[in-house]
Amino acid sequence: MIKIFVDSGSSIKKEEREAYGVEVLPLKILLKDKEYLDGEDLTLDVFYKALIDDKIFPQTSLPSLDETERRVNECVKDGYDVVILTISSGISGTYNALKMLFDGNKNVRVVDSKTAVGGIKLLVQEANKYREKPLDFVVEKLNALIPRIKCLAVPETLDYLHKGGRLSKAGWAIGTVLRIKPVIELKDTVKAPYKAIGLKLAMKYILSALENCDTDYPIVPSYTYDTANLDTLIAKTKQEYQKVMTEKDNLDPAIAAHWGPNAFGFIFVEKER
Repeated sequence: MIKIFVDSGSSIKKEEREAYGVEVLPLKILLKDKEYLDGEDLTLDVFYKALIDDKIFPQTSLPSLDETERRVNECVKDGYDVVILTISSGISGTYNALKMLFDGNKNVRVVDSKTAVGGIKLLVQEANKYREKPLDFVVEKLNALIPRIKCLAVPETLDYLHKGGRLSKAGWAIGTVLRIKPVIELKDTVKAPYKAIGLKLAMKYILSALENCDTDYPIVPSYTYDTANLDTLIAKTKQEYQKVMTEKDNLDPAIAAHWGPNAFGFIFVEKER
């Protein structure tokens, strides 16, 4: 029997954990001089007040390794094999740290999702299909799906990508002056495959990419703080895709900090080639 762990970069909320059948390892978030556990003792209201009103950019760090080791080893003692799905190693050190922590443990596999938020949710749903299967079989299925996950989002402002070190000062300045809306793709690391002049063209790019969506899997519509931009995108989306959408996902602080408020996008599985 498989037990699944994810970190809070999955954006799986407390009230969703039972439905997904997962254990969540909270990333740490530092606001001013106070440390919070992402998704545990930091509400979205407090987070956005600090981010928007107080102009405080949070620092994020790995889950507690001691607590992670304790929780995972308890599951192993109870007879479970454990799969840990981490946020992409291209944007966080969580994968490498946990890979080293459980190196040599035959009952534990640490898997680099190469994505985040809704992408991890899709991988959890895939793993749940095979909970009774051998550990290596489950990991093989996950690794087969990972390259097909498409995570596209548009920030309303470039300020937070710049503050978080994802965008150079020159890139931020030029993009802000020209009102560029980059479509950001998270695949291994943060990339910008398309730079639109305005939100309409950015949305058009995402809708075009959605034509390659495999509707046997859900589409996860995601946003930060306010749904207005996402609602506009959904309204432009074909009914066949709207039918397979999950509930809108208001991203957890550890990820939302880098996007800023009013970002939006879709996460989905591409058709097999």
